Amino acid sequence: MRRKAEFGQEALYITCKLQNCSEGNKGKPFPGYIDPNSLVVQDEYVFVQVTTGGRTIYYVSSQRDVFTPMKLPKYTLPKDLHVISTDEKRVVAAVQEWNQNDTFNLYVSESGGVYYTLALENVMSSMGPEGNVMIDLYEVAGIKGMFLANKKQESQVKTYITYNKGRDWRLLQAPDVDLRGNSIHCMLPYCSLHLHLHVSANPYTSGNIASKESAPGIIMASGSIGAELSNSNVSMYITSDAGNTWRQIFDEEYSVLYLDQGGALVAIRHTPLPIRHLWLSFDEGRLWNKYSFTSSPLFVDGVLGEPGEETLIMTIFGHVSHRSEWQLVKIDFRSIFNRRCTDGDYQTWHLQNQGETCLMGVKRIYRKLKSVARCVMGKTHSVTVISEPCDCTESDFECDYGYERRSDGKCSPAFWFLPSSMWRSCTTVSSFLNSTGYRKVVSNNCTGGVVDLYTARRQPCPRQAPRGLHLVTSDGTLTATVNSNVTFMVFLEEGSGSRTTIMLDFGNGNTISYSNISTVEDGIRHVYRSVGIYRVAATARNELGAETVLLYLHVTCPLEHIHLSAPFVAVKSKEVNLTAVLWPSQVGTVTYIWWLSNNSEPVITLDGSVAFTFSREGINVVTVQVSAGNIILQDRKTIAVHEYFKSHLLAFSSNLDEHNPDVAEWRLDVSRVIRNSMVQATGMDREQLLVAMLPGLPTTAEFFLLPDKQVTEGKPEKTTQHLDELSEMVLGALNQNLVQFTLRPGVQITVYAAHLSAAPLVDTSENHSGSAMLMLLSVVVVGLAVFVIYKFKRAMPLNLPCPYNPTPNPPPTPLQTPPPASPFPLPSRSSAPEGFTLCLIAILSSRKIPGLSIYAQMQNEKEPEMIQSPVGPAVDATVAVATAAVAPTAVTAALAAAAVLPVQPQPQQQKQKQKQPRPPRELVLTTSSLEPLDTARKAHSIGECGECGLKLEDTTRSG
Repeated sequence: MRRKAEFGQEALYITCKLQNCSEGNKGKPFPGYIDPNSLVVQDEYVFVQVTTGGRTIYYVSSQRDVFTPMKLPKYTLPKDLHVISTDEKRVVAAVQEWNQNDTFNLYVSESGGVYYTLALENVMSSMGPEGNVMIDLYEVAGIKGMFLANKKQESQVKTYITYNKGRDWRLLQAPDVDLRGNSIHCMLPYCSLHLHLHVSANPYTSGNIASKESAPGIIMASGSIGAELSNSNVSMYITSDAGNTWRQIFDEEYSVLYLDQGGALVAIRHTPLPIRHLWLSFDEGRLWNKYSFTSSPLFVDGVLGEPGEETLIMTIFGHVSHRSEWQLVKIDFRSIFNRRCTDGDYQTWHLQNQGETCLMGVKRIYRKLKSVARCVMGKTHSVTVISEPCDCTESDFECDYGYERRSDGKCSPAFWFLPSSMWRSCTTVSSFLNSTGYRKVVSNNCTGGVVDLYTARRQPCPRQAPRGLHLVTSDGTLTATVNSNVTFMVFLEEGSGSRTTIMLDFGNGNTISYSNISTVEDGIRHVYRSVGIYRVAATARNELGAETVLLYLHVTCPLEHIHLSAPFVAVKSKEVNLTAVLWPSQVGTVTYIWWLSNNSEPVITLDGSVAFTFSREGINVVTVQVSAGNIILQDRKTIAVHEYFKSHLLAFSSNLDEHNPDVAEWRLDVSRVIRNSMVQATGMDREQLLVAMLPGLPTTAEFFLLPDKQVTEGKPEKTTQHLDELSEMVLGALNQNLVQFTLRPGVQITVYAAHLSAAPLVDTSENHSGSAMLMLLSVVVVGLAVFVIYKFKRAMPLNLPCPYNPTPNPPPTPLQTPPPASPFPLPSRSSAPEGFTLCLIAILSSRKIPGLSIYAQMQNEKEPEMIQSPVGPAVDATVAVATAAVAPTAVTAALAAAAVLPVQPQPQQQKQKQKQPRPPRELVLTTSSLEPLDTARKAHSIGECGECGLKLEDTTRSG
């Protein structure tokens, strides 16, 4: 198993077999990502922390088995958790609950580390020098189950001790006399001994308290005597009988070092002043001898013992002055001892707690050195422990999970706990342990006695209907990505699991069933192919009843890009439509946040379009943020708002498309260059001209002319005249190819005025609609084109080559757009020969015009037919026009281009042949393969609709 970090912030705990570790067999033992730096491996336990939905869940794995949520009392609601100890198959954890700030509660578990009960409340904590949390709890070395803790009680901090892993706690009895032999009057519980329990993180200093595995029962610590722990009047205290009695040994703080497996104790004064003496004791701190270790005082920085518990060599390091280098002083105490210890130098010591010798279910007897012996124990010494089991009593049992100890000492169910909830194991097995409210303290070795009375009994599972059905996703979220695996986890708190069937409806028409709950322990996988919100339902059913639980799953597609579609210039006090375009277009549930103009409060919508009216002239910034799942993207557009303006589309020489990356930054830079070129070519004020490049290919742009308010005086008639003058000046410069710029060395770009735009020009008046006029003209042009094809079909067959040899085009007028080179140049009106119109139609039939294809379909042409005079009876012809739903500008431009040439009548008409009349032939004019017309660059090669002199009407229809 391994922990996999992703993106430096998230980590996955993944399990797989090293022999075949692939994506297919990797397992995620719990939902979601684990919190950074939360993985703890201690003894046979592994702990991780997972935060989902703002709530933290702690998981534990015992003996590298499956991960299980740690079961703390229901309303603990932890803010922080620290593992204190995992000795002897039991977890001691410090938990900071929702209503605590500087204190933690101690909880102890059973052997699996899953179910926890309260051991001690309000244990003090502090912040370490590196920002780490330090709990005032100390586990005594050498004696299993013994802890010291500082508890906050009514704003006072008191020290408590336990001998049975937190089952029972008591205060420390203060010494009877002080260092000088004076009596100390201290009565429990009003007065007691209190100790500082901070262990030093520096290996060269002992901290406030010290004990050794090789010296059981000996504890040295700094503290004070009184009603509470104090930081003043601190003295050093020692116990050699595991906390039953204490003696004061120094009236200042000292650093302590254990030598010869506790047979000798060394104390050095803990002071910022220079010192030259140390103290040595051979009788567990009862008598101390003073020794000089240097001739000149030394500022002591630390004390270090040689490796090994049996060492008699220590090193003191420090400096003579603050500017001097370090001084090392090595002290060898072997010369003090003249012999090794024998069996006669040892005595037995019985561990007890105020006379009670049965601790943790046994009587423990240790082998210790006599206080009068002056000998070296060496490596051969071992602490011999003799254990004798005791009969079990009520004190050997603690309250089980869900039970609390009352004032009378009895364990009763907590208000939130249902004893029947422990039947949950019946969902997978046929029997369960029926708790008595008690459980034996872990590692307690008592036998007999009341063990049968307090031990849980195994009973057969009762038959019951399903209850407490849970349905979650494996990662603990309510979202999933389309086309990816979603694993659903189904849990049942109560019910006969072997007789309960599980049915899961995925909400998309797919359903799956399982015969019992045990078959879905590894989860149920499913893949959603479409974006949407799915109602997932799980149903548990047996012969006694059924229960259904629902989960609403949001299946989304990752949002990759958004584009805010908005006009570059808007009319003051007129509604503007703003649209956010998403890629991909279907991503699931989306929220749009709009910041419009200078409003400080956003507008939140579920629709991708909003309408807004700008009430003031000037530059306005519109920002839209799109929130899809855990992804938030935004786009911003700047809109110039004016009351009057005039606009026109721009086209460019074809080589610009080859260098257009179609990104916003490129469009902004090129717009700025075009604006500068136009200002330079016309000499107009820069503030009266705006240029905006349009996205997409072919490359197009639009320029906007703004009136000079000092000239127009704000009057509409003067504004219109002024804008017309500016437009004439700019178009003149464009038509004379005066607006050019260099994109890069060797790439010269020419800017043209596009006479046909992809959208109507902005008109602030309300008297008429330009698009409606264009549509009206399209109807007239269609009829004219049909008439031309029919009338002159006999003058020149459609399959003949055009007999006209064109002449070069005349130079353009100031307001005329110079046409680019074309494979089919057009003649002037005066030079068009007779029948040229029909030739033009044939040319148009063979040349694909972007956006429009026109052709004539003739039938029954075996015999020539006399063409009627324009003033004669009309030919009975049926004309069918097929239209497609395209932009009206594209259709109008193509049809208008086909009808701009004059129709010249034939000088002579053929004689009518004497034949029986035949049915009228059908002339069909159709449009096919309609695509957006490149009006900005190709329309002017055919002609200008403006020269037709016809009125347009909006006849566009959908479909």
